[in-house]
Amino acid sequence: MSVGRGVLDAPAATGTEPAPEPAAVPAAGAAAARGAASLPGTGQAPAAGRLRALAALHAAEADTRRGLAREVTDAIREDGFARHFVAARFGGAEGTFEDLTRAVLPVGESCAATAWCASLAAYAARLASHLPEEGHQELWGAGPDTLLATGLMPAGRARPADGGWRVTGCWAYVSGIAFADWAVVCAAAAGGDEPAGLRFFAVPRGAYTVRETWDSVGMRATGSHTVVVDDVFVPRHLSFERAATLTGRNPTSRVASHNVPFRGVGGLTFVAPVVGAAAGALAACAATLTGRRRSPTAELDVVRASGRIDAARHLVEESARALDRRLFAPRELARNERNAAFAAETLREAVTLLVGAAGTSGLGEGHSLQRFWRDVTSATSHVALQYDTAARENYAAVLLGPKN
Repeated sequence: MSVGRGVLDAPAATGTEPAPEPAAVPAAGAAAARGAASLPGTGQAPAAGRLRALAALHAAEADTRRGLAREVTDAIREDGFARHFVAARFGGAEGTFEDLTRAVLPVGESCAATAWCASLAAYAARLASHLPEEGHQELWGAGPDTLLATGLMPAGRARPADGGWRVTGCWAYVSGIAFADWAVVCAAAAGGDEPAGLRFFAVPRGAYTVRETWDSVGMRATGSHTVVVDDVFVPRHLSFERAATLTGRNPTSRVASHNVPFRGVGGLTFVAPVVGAAAGALAACAATLTGRRRSPTAELDVVRASGRIDAARHLVEESARALDRRLFAPRELARNERNAAFAAETLREAVTLLVGAAGTSGLGEGHSLQRFWRDVTSATSHVALQYDTAARENYAAVLLGPKN
């Protein structure tokens, strides 16, 4: 199978059978098939009110069925998350990191998984901005609302072919893949017309298979399944070097948010939804305890948790503002990594306090507090949010200098 001009817009296959060869739609992406209009860039933050309400309505069901409802995934697209970092010339918002962070937080108060998928959809478009211009046209030429999912870890191989590569691999934990138009995956490329090394490859829906492997105790509704690509041809304009994402110097876009080192944004992508989820847990705990006899210890634990959540929010929002101010010195990038990991640790502690304060009633299968607890615990296990790495290996090095 090969991909390129003419986006494949059939539903992703599930299981282990190869995806069927679908009919092509006009060049410029799955957005064309969905009738997305090309509008001037607005610079506006996603309008998260509708998504927040829908996320709350469907949260319990989504957790049970291990996937987001169609109304919710449509709202991620329609409320502006997919277009947030897309260039204005395609109708994107060219939005800021602070605006996106503040849009994600209230969604997380309703459903951590929805906020997670919305955040990752926005940041995936930022990653794909490193594609060559022809790739930009294919993804966003018909409109800015193309939904992307990413496999960031190098889990495949690409061998040179005339005009591109043939890609094979399996990428686990690809959140939102069930409703994505494209998967952007990382693979080790052998030498050819381009240098050997790690590259990202954009593969349209229909050219990959989805294995339903996501069976986590928390963040169930993210549908973070495994993407399988089996000897698919990917043309040169749908690939870029991973090294380009690390430098903060995008070779094909001058949009400010596209020229930020990945170190600065990696943790922020994943921790913002957790801030919202912890706030949702606080609200659920407060509703449980209001009007009930409660111990002084429970009251103190709720107050301690609220302080931790506020502190984490301030750290995360400050990290977003630092990126918008283009503070990219090594110390500042390491601080962003520390902030995200410290916030994650603090939020996990906060939600644990809330579960203890609420007691047995908060652990009922139908209680939202236990869902937030599972989701926060699972989300903060993400590799990008590990405090030992962010603090000891990264921030300590710039704060204290090299070890003797």
